[in-house]
Amino acid sequence: MAEVKPLTTKRLAQKILNGEKVFILDIRKEEDYSDWKIEGENVKSINVPFKQLKDEVEDIKEEIPHDQTIYVVCARGISSQDGVETLKKAGVENITYLEGGMTAWSEHLEPVKVANLSDGGEIYQFLRIGKGCLSYMIINNGEAAVVDPVRMTDIYKRFAEDKQASIHSVLDTHLHADHISGGKTLADKVSADYYFPENEVENIDLTYKATTSNTEIEVGKSVTISAFHSPGHTPGSTSFIINNQYLLTGDTLFIDSIGRPDLAGKADEWVKDLYETLYARYPELSQDLIVLPGHFGDMKEINKDGTVQADLNNLYRQNDRLQVENEDEFQNLVTDQLPPQPNSHEKIREVNMGKRNPDDDARQEMEIGPNRCAV
Repeated sequence: MAEVKPLTTKRLAQKILNGEKVFILDIRKEEDYSDWKIEGENVKSINVPFKQLKDEVEDIKEEIPHDQTIYVVCARGISSQDGVETLKKAGVENITYLEGGMTAWSEHLEPVKVANLSDGGEIYQFLRIGKGCLSYMIINNGEAAVVDPVRMTDIYKRFAEDKQASIHSVLDTHLHADHISGGKTLADKVSADYYFPENEVENIDLTYKATTSNTEIEVGKSVTISAFHSPGHTPGSTSFIINNQYLLTGDTLFIDSIGRPDLAGKADEWVKDLYETLYARYPELSQDLIVLPGHFGDMKEINKDGTVQADLNNLYRQNDRLQVENEDEFQNLVTDQLPPQPNSHEKIREVNMGKRNPDDDARQEMEIGPNRCAV
């Protein structure tokens, strides 16, 4: 039987962002599929656990389309190869598997250009589609700054090199709890300054430059990144304003939702700061700023150009979390509707504080699962 050429995560990401039809046959356990799966407006998927596929292959064959390629998905890209062979022996021809499975999908980063800045420079957004994480690179005159990098740091280094730029600044908007930050690792790797908010309450066992509301970072000759304290998701949460055009909100404000205030068990305390940021601090800013969030929660938040962004004034008209009439109602809305917390969030916070140093396999395992930063 001819060798099957697998689908790479990059090709799958491009198919989804380009609006191509994708059919997924996910052979993981039902509970794993229900918790976290490959999604997209142009993606259709069904879940048939591998044992069921082997036992009922003839019936399953009738449930899958015959006019498009079938992509078999498992946890790590191993069982899916057996799934492909099972279906090929049953007569299914147009079929392959996702290389690396959901683990690789969780780690894939897709860079997309956001804009050319009016004063020079470029902004790129890195979509971690499988986790909903967003990170950024600002490039100008051979210099680069990276905001909220994830632990797969080599992609930022290679991307900057391809753009003939050197990374001199790495910034984290806050102490992340849903994924392991690559901020300190990337900064050390490229000998850059690492910026971290001074107002986070935990003791951070890392060397960094403290970000305050007076912090300004120059990139090249004409780009300025200005810090703006925006607490609520965490006490130190910091937004960054780029050339008075773009507002990087971290995990404080998303396109269709807002950041949750409970990932350190202090929801009742931090929700007051969140309300102050969303209903007093952000409204004082220019409403023409374009919001670039730290996460997206639904594939529909991705624009046709592949970016996740929206004008601040539009968010105050369309995001229902910004339409609440008073603080008491806001607090009840937020604290009463908290979704399940991210997998291993306490351990992830400890890693990001420099208090825990697991090996690569353990880090990978901690991050398996969906994004759960929003409420």
